[in-house]
Amino acid sequence: MRPVRVKRRESKLNLPVDADGWRVENLSSRRRFLKGAAVATVAGAASAFPNSSRAQAVTLKVQTAWRPQDIFHEMARQYTDRVEAMSGGRLKIQLLAVNDIAKLHEIQDAVHKGVLDGAYTATVTWYDKHKAASLFGTGPVFGTNAAQLLAWIHRGGGKELYRELVQDMLKLNLVGFFSNPVPTQPLGWFKEEIKTPDQLKGLRYRTVGLAMDVMQAMGLEVLRLPGPGVIPAFKRGVLDAFEFNNPTSDRQLGAQDVAKHYMLGSFHQASELFEIIFNKDQFESLPKDHQAILEYAAEAAGTANYALAMDRHSQDLEELITKDGVDVHRTPQSVMEEQLKAWDSVLSELMKEPFFRKIVESQRTWARRVAFYDLLNAADYRLAYRHYFPNRIDF
Repeated sequence: MRPVRVKRRESKLNLPVDADGWRVENLSSRRRFLKGAAVATVAGAASAFPNSSRAQAVTLKVQTAWRPQDIFHEMARQYTDRVEAMSGGRLKIQLLAVNDIAKLHEIQDAVHKGVLDGAYTATVTWYDKHKAASLFGTGPVFGTNAAQLLAWIHRGGGKELYRELVQDMLKLNLVGFFSNPVPTQPLGWFKEEIKTPDQLKGLRYRTVGLAMDVMQAMGLEVLRLPGPGVIPAFKRGVLDAFEFNNPTSDRQLGAQDVAKHYMLGSFHQASELFEIIFNKDQFESLPKDHQAILEYAAEAAGTANYALAMDRHSQDLEELITKDGVDVHRTPQSVMEEQLKAWDSVLSELMKEPFFRKIVESQRTWARRVAFYDLLNAADYRLAYRHYFPNRIDF
C-alpha cells in the first residue's frame, strides 16, 4: 500500500514523520480509523435519541368502516401507504374492512378496548353516544365548506373540542385525527324529480346522523339502514327514497338499477370529514416519530383523498348519465331553504345541551369570519363554467 504524506500538525496519534516534516500515514490504517470514528458517532447519536424508531418494524391493526371495494376504503389505503412510506417501512398497517373484526357501530369500542389498534371511520358512526359527534363531520352548514370545516379543526378550536368530547366526557381511550374534506352528499335517489319541498313530505327516506333529525323535521319518515340493506329495502317498498354518499359509492351500491332520478346538492350532509383513531395507550407507547407520522400522514392523505374523489366522482356521474340512463337534477333552492329551516329547528333543541352549544357556537364564530372572506373574495366559478361549457348546466 502506497503511503500518503500529510502535513505535520500537533497530534496524539504518534505517526512517523519523514525527513521533510510530513507525517507518514498508511491509507488502510486511515480507513480503519475513519470507520471506527463513524461507528462511534452513530452509536452516540442512537444513545442520544433513545425514543427513535430504530427498533424493528411495528405493525398496527386498523379497520375501516367500509367494504374493500368502496372508494372510502381505497382512501384509507392512501393513508396507510403514506404512513409506511414516511416511516421507511418501520411502521406498517394491516388494513382491514368493515366486519373483519368489528361491526360498523362497534368499531370505536373495539379501538377503545384495544381489540383494534386503530380505525379509519367517521364520527357519524358513534353519534348515538353523543349527538355532538356529528358536528365533527355531518353537522349544520353556516356558510363554510368541508375544507373550511377541516380548517376549523386545525385553527378554530375543533381539535381541542374533539379531544374534550372523546377523552374527558366519554372517557374513551382514544386519540384521533381528521382527514379528507368530503364533498356535499347528494339529496339522493327518487322515483321522480323533486321540484318542491311538498313532494318530500311523508316519503320513507334513508339517511344517517343528524341528517335524520333534519329530514324528519321536513316531514319525511326517516329510516336508518346500513348500506347493504338499502337497495333490498327500496325494492320491497320499505323505502321510497334514499341517500348513500356520492356518485361512486352510489353506483357501486347499485342505486342506478332501482331509481332513475338523482338529486344533487343538499344541506342534510353538506360537508363531512373522516376520523382516524388509535388506541391511546398503544399510540403513546410508540416512538415520537411514529406518533408524528400517524398524525401528519392524515394531512397528507387528505390531499390525495380529495384528488381521488374529484376524479372518480366526476367520472361516475358521467357514466350514471351516459351509460345507466339516470336523470340528474339540481336540488331546487326551495328545498334547500326548507332544509335550513329544519336545521334551525333541530339546533334549537339540541343546543340546550351545554357542550353541543359550545361546539356550535365555535363553528358559527369560525364561519362568520372565514366564509365571509371566502364568499366575498371567490371568483364566480359557475360563470366561468357557463362561459366555457355553455348549455351544460341550467342553474
